[in-house]
Amino acid sequence: WNFIPFGRYTLNTVFLAMMNVIGTLLSSTLVAYGFSRIQWPGRNVLFFVMVSTLAIPAFVTLVPQYLIFRRFDMVGTYWPLILPSFLGVPFFIFLLRQFYMTIPMELSESAKIDGANELMIFWRIIIPLSRPAMATVALFTFINEWNSFIAPLIYLNDQAMWPLGIGLYGFYTRMSAEWGFLMAASVMVLSPIIILFFFTQKTFIQGITLTGLKG
Repeated sequence: WNFIPFGRYTLNTVFLAMMNVIGTLLSSTLVAYGFSRIQWPGRNVLFFVMVSTLAIPAFVTLVPQYLIFRRFDMVGTYWPLILPSFLGVPFFIFLLRQFYMTIPMELSESAKIDGANELMIFWRIIIPLSRPAMATVALFTFINEWNSFIAPLIYLNDQAMWPLGIGLYGFYTRMSAEWGFLMAASVMVLSPIIILFFFTQKTFIQGITLTGLKG
């Protein structure tokens, strides 16, 4: 706790993880709903294009994204680490879309007969039924951001803004490394993820394996 500002790095990591969880859930659920429950021209074509982006390695888009954020003078801030999650994550959009398609359309049609619009159907019917899938998305996102290293290393210049992934490098010096401190800090970094999965494994597994509604 004294060798590096471990508490500060932990707060930075929690902030980034929670903002990305919020952004991913807001954007991916809405896009997935549009791809699965609303009929509109070109829907399947655009969905195919979106899924195709999963085949593009992240390192291929790394330099273009950096140039874009530098053009908007966002390098050195948290914006490059948060904004992409609010624009939708293709993998989670695909995951949620497949889950939404298992929900009977009769539920939406009944709500429309009662005068509900698409936003009301999404909020009052789809969201309550898709909590296991959303919990899975949130858990995946939280773990990914908790372990994030490359993006913060590229965009953050101020050491006080570093997350834990980069903060662990504080145990390295020019001449040697504090291996004892590093191993202890690594256990502390991994402990929240292990504890989180232990308490959420039922919801996590349910969100992965649930394929439809019965009855």
